[in-house]
Amino acid sequence: MKKEIHITLDIEKLPEGYYLATSRDVQGLVAQAKTFEKTVEIAEDIARKLLSAQRGKVQQQERITYPMVILA
Repeated sequence: MKKEIHITLDIEKLPEGYYLATSRDVQGLVAQAKTFEKTVEIAEDIARKLLSAQRGKVQQQERITYPMVILA
């Protein structure tokens, strides 16, 4: 049974006009293409392959988002 995994992509537009995607959630994920859409498509394929290769080798990390307000 496949399980749903949520990851966050960090995508930036490079000065040369290409888009570059990386992720803190999937070690080794780097994707680059001329369009935003193609970059996301490539990143999804790479993420799927990397996660499949890492299955069983890496414990699933739990991430907690905690909103914090600091008065300065």
